[in-house]
Amino acid sequence: TNCLTTVWRLYKNLSEDQQRYEKQLIFEHPAFVKLCQQLLRDSRRMTRGDLVFSLHAVVNLGVPQNTLLVQTLVRVCQEKLNQLDNRCISVLATTLAGLDKDKNVSALQAGLQLLVEQRIPSIRNIFILQNLMKCMGKDAPVFLKKKLEMAVLKEIDHLTFPNALRVFLALVEMNYCSIPILNACSKKIQENVHGAPFRQLILILEACYSLQYRDIKLFSALADYVNSTACLWDKKQIILFLSAFETLGFQPSELMGIFAEKLTEDPEFLNLKNLLIVLRVYSRLNYVPRGQKHLFFETLHSCLNKYLPQLSNTELLKAVYSLCILGYLPHRALDELLQKDSRNELLLSDDLYKEQKEMMLRCVKACMELDSPSFTKPAFVLTENFSSLVSLNLRKAREALIELLGDESMFRQNVQLPYKYHIDFEIRMDSDRKKVLPIAATDDHADSSVQRLAFLFVPLSAFCVGTMHPQGKLAMRKRHLNKLGYHVILVLNKKFQEMTNEDAVEFLKGKIYSENAFPFSEVTVQSNN
Repeated sequence: TNCLTTVWRLYKNLSEDQQRYEKQLIFEHPAFVKLCQQLLRDSRRMTRGDLVFSLHAVVNLGVPQNTLLVQTLVRVCQEKLNQLDNRCISVLATTLAGLDKDKNVSALQAGLQLLVEQRIPSIRNIFILQNLMKCMGKDAPVFLKKKLEMAVLKEIDHLTFPNALRVFLALVEMNYCSIPILNACSKKIQENVHGAPFRQLILILEACYSLQYRDIKLFSALADYVNSTACLWDKKQIILFLSAFETLGFQPSELMGIFAEKLTEDPEFLNLKNLLIVLRVYSRLNYVPRGQKHLFFETLHSCLNKYLPQLSNTELLKAVYSLCILGYLPHRALDELLQKDSRNELLLSDDLYKEQKEMMLRCVKACMELDSPSFTKPAFVLTENFSSLVSLNLRKAREALIELLGDESMFRQNVQLPYKYHIDFEIRMDSDRKKVLPIAATDDHADSSVQRLAFLFVPLSAFCVGTMHPQGKLAMRKRHLNKLGYHVILVLNKKFQEMTNEDAVEFLKGKIYSENAFPFSEVTVQSNN
């Protein structure tokens, strides 16, 4: 056992190429064959620790699972299962997690699961607990996950930074979102984040995404740490940080500003893959650096032009779409995109993502018209009522508007606009914003003194996490509605639904009549406030 575990310990620290070479030498060595034969003969006489650690070393060195040696060791472990102490149980669980399911392995896993259930109350070592969480995996029954959760919570005061990270990742392996454990781990990570290596920070963010865990304080602490040490990180590492934050919908504005500055100073480091990531991140999180907006766009545009010959049709569409969302039109790339579209090269009939691509192309074409410098606000916008039916989550708003304004003739619902845009409710007011006007009295003719309000009831996911800063698609929609002559009022639907009927009426009254409820100047691409 000592020989095998020493070989494994040396082997695991080698690079992949070295491992391949050394593995061949180990397997061809006559002493290794004799060692395996001796292990096979003596397996039933070995101590529990030697047995479990031998199986762990043999499996990790790559001895095939279907060999007599591995199958024998698995069967002997099954026979001696009740003799194993907590440490041996932890090692055995780790070993089995790396094996494919067969008759012997499945039987041992079932027995181990029963044993773990019995032993959990006696386990006080958080390292062993997190390892069992990880190894029991997502297939563990819910009651066992609950027991492991309670055991970890009893030892949560002894949590260290390394263990907090391991527990975080173990919850991902178990596919179990325990908010009390995550909150405790998050607090410990925030306290010890300084000095944490790059890979661990990325793993934390990936775990948060997998568990759908949104902790603004944790995200801010990680972003502030990377921001304060930005000079120590490679630019490509910062891109990976930004990409991880983007998947969470969190906007680390200071870090994005610092990276934008680095990008404009030295764009040569940006390869095609990283360019596409940067475009996706900045467009979805709706961020353009203040003071260097034009330079930032021109830098990205120049990089995009450089890689145009290498872009696939899908990559070209995504790149143009990202820049258009931010209100910038990359003319050369747009020309190439439209040529491909005219030749029907973009949307293939058997494409799994055809609908998504159609939506992106439609947005690009809308941006070409509405964001063009030559576009002027139309005196009259052709609209139509999409449907007289109101969706369930908008009935409360409809009833509140009827109570506030008197009847349904004072507003329109489900309004369909050009460019496939849609408004939940439209209200028209006089130029002083003192009086709501009947829809019929202001319909079918242009009147510059009439102010048009567009109410959009939007989900929380349309904003960057923890803020009311709209993400890219919502910001583009708002910008385009402004161009069409509407003053857009965004309402967070979840919070609105939680209001009492009286509060909902007062809330809408404040939005409609308040002097500060909406700006009458055109909205910018984004606001970093």
